Parts: sequence; structure tokens; C-alpha cells
Amino acid sequence: MGTERQVDVVVVGLGVGGEEVAGRLAAAGLNVVGVENTLVGGECPYWGCIPTKIMVRAGTALAEARRIPGLAGSATVDPDWGPVAKRIRDEATDDWNDKVAVDRFTGKGGTFVRGTATITGPGRVRAGDEEFVAGRGLVIATGTAAVIPPVDGLADTPYWTNRDAVETPTLPSSMLVLGGGAIGCEFAQAFARFGVQVTIIEGSDRVLAMEEPESSEVAAAAMKADGIRIHTAVRATHVGYDHGFTVTLSDGSTLTGEKLLVATGRTARLHDLGVDQLGLDPSARALTTDDRMRVTDGVWAVGDVTGNGNFTHMAMYEADIAVRDILGQGGPGADYRARPRVTFLDPEIGAVGLTEKQARDAGLNVRVGQVPLSATSRGFIHGPGNEGLIKVVADQDRGVLVGATTAGPSGGEMIGALSVAIHAEVPISTLLSTIWAYPTFHRGIGDALKALG
Repeated sequence: MGTERQVDVVVVGLGVGGEEVAGRLAAAGLNVVGVENTLVGGECPYWGCIPTKIMVRAGTALAEARRIPGLAGSATVDPDWGPVAKRIRDEATDDWNDKVAVDRFTGKGGTFVRGTATITGPGRVRAGDEEFVAGRGLVIATGTAAVIPPVDGLADTPYWTNRDAVETPTLPSSMLVLGGGAIGCEFAQAFARFGVQVTIIEGSDRVLAMEEPESSEVAAAAMKADGIRIHTAVRATHVGYDHGFTVTLSDGSTLTGEKLLVATGRTARLHDLGVDQLGLDPSARALTTDDRMRVTDGVWAVGDVTGNGNFTHMAMYEADIAVRDILGQGGPGADYRARPRVTFLDPEIGAVGLTEKQARDAGLNVRVGQVPLSATSRGFIHGPGNEGLIKVVADQDRGVLVGATTAGPSGGEMIGALSVAIHAEVPISTLLSTIWAYPTFHRGIGDALKALG
């Protein structure tokens, strides 16, 4: 049966959110056990944000070089994936080794267990050959896994998820991508810029279906300019594999490719955890939390597993709230009105708060202001690669912004000012009288605000 140990807190899953909670609670003097079955740090540093943005950065450098003709002379581009794979392996992931992260946690006084945790009852977790009894409670931070859709034949093939695509030392000649959301599109564009023939298959009528329709148009046009083929409003009905993939679509057509990347969404890792021992549903899409990140008495959840957005910045935000609650420090609770997100395409697409449709569906008195980025002074100066837009969504009755989108060469940076405006409920009258530096991309925010009428 193994031994039983009394501790203060057990953190299940040491991805971005769990690592932050476990480390800070240990540093505060609590007896903390952190359990992780893969790598401490989770998806973001090893298979998500950091390595994928290294890919995007490299692809954008190639694209910029290709924009030199007509702007600054001539250039020839000879793409090589080698430096990208090497940087991901050697600099970003330590060849997928988490020793530095583990040492950081144990250095703060935490106890690390490499293994799979099973919740055996309220405050009780079995991991390795020990059972831990947590006096203060459990923190669930198990994150999400790639959804593998039940397409006929798919399970028997050597398909890729984001992890395989990040780890590849060499690129295929061609790749099919199931799913035209942020993950699928980012991989598609990065690979295409290195010469891979990429085809996206998306069931919705547009890529980036969660974003504004204008964002979808900008993204689709940019990807098509990179030679990417996009099939929307179709889904895969059968996948076959024989030295390459053949995907049959719902319209009867077939596509072939050397590799197949499955990027059809993420699902919370709950089903083998034992959450039913806490009275929770192991088949739930996510764990529902209150504004202190509490799921039930003595149980907190942070990060992707809460369903509040699969983003590192959300995990860090929720971790801070949970830590303050566990330590009894008070402070503001969770407020999701100004959730920012960035799709790291070229052009970058930043967004925060509600889309126009979400605002209308919420019954708000909506006004919208919009400006094409190419129509701004900085857009004109920038020239090639200046595609994009700034769109603001206002609640006219309250005189504040409730959502915004910033697409363009600095789309992810421009969203910062609008995140502050929405989070702090800055009156639109105040925003209209703000001095925006010239000639910047963000000055277009002022133009979009004036367009509210």
C-alpha cells in the first residue's frame, strides 16, 4: 500500500500555473508536494508558446527578406530549418529536459514527485508509492491535451500533434492540417515559409472562427499569399496512411500529404485523475471555479483545466489568485472581462474582451469603430506586410469599450493599450482625448475610436 504523509498542499500538474502555485506556496513556508508526469513547466516552454514563437520569428524573418524587392533592393532567400530546430532543442527546451525547473521548485523547499497522481478522496492524492494527505487542500492544474477527433482511420496512423511538430528536426515536403484555429494556423504559416506545401482543413466557414470575421479574412489572405491552401466548411471523414496521408473530405474530395497535424482543439485532462472522488465529473470539458479559483471545499484549479482560455497568461493570472486565497491574503478576485489573446501569425492578431457578435448576443447597445491599418500613416510607411486593422467594440449605454481587435505587424503589442482600457473601464471620452504618438501603429486606435461616430 505504501506510506501516508501529512502535508499542507498537493499541486497536481506542474505546468505554467501549477509550477507557479507550488513554488510560491513552498517559498511562503508551506509543506508542498508537486506532482508532474511529464516535464515541469508543461506545454508552454516545451511544446507551446516558446518553441512555436521561435518558429514564427524565423518564418517572419524569411517573409521580411522576401519583401525587400521594391522596398530596398533585391534579396535571395534560402530557408534552412536547421537553426530553428537547433535553437528549440538546445536553447529553449534543454533537449526537453526539465532539470532547471525541478531544481527551482525543490530549491524553494517543495517536494517533487515525478509520476501520475490519483485523487483517492478529499485532500488525498496517491503518487508514486506514497499517499499524501493535504491539510489545506489540493490544487488541480493538469492542463489540456490535444483533442483527437473520432475520424474513421485516424487513430491507426502516425499523425502529429503540436508536440511532434515542435520536436521535428527536419521538415516534411507537405503537410495537411486538421483545424484552422490559432495553433493550426501558426504551424501552417511557419512551415509554409520554409517551403512546406501546407493545406488547412477547417470545419467552420472560416479560419480563426473564435475571432472577428475581419481577423479571419486578414489571416486567410496572408496565409494564401504564403501558398497555403485552405478548405473551409468541410471536415475529414476518413484518414488513410501508406508512406503518406490520404484524407477524404465530407464533400467527397481527397487530399494527400506527407504529414498530418491534428490541431482540432484541446480538452481538459480530467478523466483518469479521480476527480469523481471529490464529487466532480471526470468527463467535464473543464473544472468550474469561483472568483477565488475554488472548485469545491479544499480544491482549487488553475490554468487550462478551468476552461477560461488556454493561455500562459491566464494560468499565471489564476495562479496568483489561488495563491493569495490559500495564503489568506485577499486582493481582487478573478475578472475575465479583459482576457487578451494573440494569434502569432504575420500579421499578428491581438484581441481582448468581447467580439462584436458576443457583445450583441449579450444584449449590449453596441457601436463599432474600425480602421484598416494600411490607411494609417505608419501603415503607409511600412508598405509590404502592412495588412491589418484596428476594431473597437463599445457599449454605448455605459460609454466604455468591451472588446477590441488589433491585427497587423505589431498586432500583439497594440492590444496592450486596449486591454488596459477595457480592464479599467476607461471612459471612451477619456480615450478620445488621449495623445497617441505619431507615426506609430497604435495611433490607429485613436482613428478607430473616432470611427465610433
